[in-house]
Amino acid sequence: MPKIDAPTVAEHHSRRRAALIDAGVALLAEQGVDALTLGAVGAATGLARSSVYQYFDSTPALIAAVVEGAFPAANARLRTAAGRASGPSAQVDAYVRTAIDLASDQTHRSLHALATADLPTECRARLAELHQEQYAPLRAAVRGLGVADGDLTTRLLVGFIRAAAQAIVEGAPPARVKTRTLALIHHGLDPSHQP
Repeated sequence: MPKIDAPTVAEHHSRRRAALIDAGVALLAEQGVDALTLGAVGAATGLARSSVYQYFDSTPALIAAVVEGAFPAANARLRTAAGRASGPSAQVDAYVRTAIDLASDQTHRSLHALATADLPTECRARLAELHQEQYAPLRAAVRGLGVADGDLTTRLLVGFIRAAAQAIVEGAPPARVKTRTLALIHHGLDPSHQP
């Protein structure tokens, strides 16, 4: 009988599942979506591939669990950062700073790898839904600024953030990226530059 390393069997299974998801996030970040297999996450956690099937019946199921496990934490950080800021302008800044900070973390790199992967339709739909949820605090802050074309402005700001994240992934210093991105955003949101 396998050794239970938690006070209860349910907690043991929960810990094992979480470890498999964490291993999936790490594999995605380091090696890309092709490296994310049941055997690979099993090996990373010391489980036989046959044991991994107790938690996930397929690689798409594992990918879906990685998405559900990784995205909400990032979204919560963005919501919290914007929520603590006072006023729409400070909320935009807090959101942008936090989004850029997230760009250098393993979870972001793994989610970035998923963006280019050939995922099942339901996974791709869930990713789109989670992205919309992720942008909600930024959208609300932009609306609070009274900027014309708020939805378009939010989409363009997301483009800035994605470009900043990519620059960091490619080796640009995060502090410099953050400063330059915020300067460009401040310029673009300045009412005197609005058409």
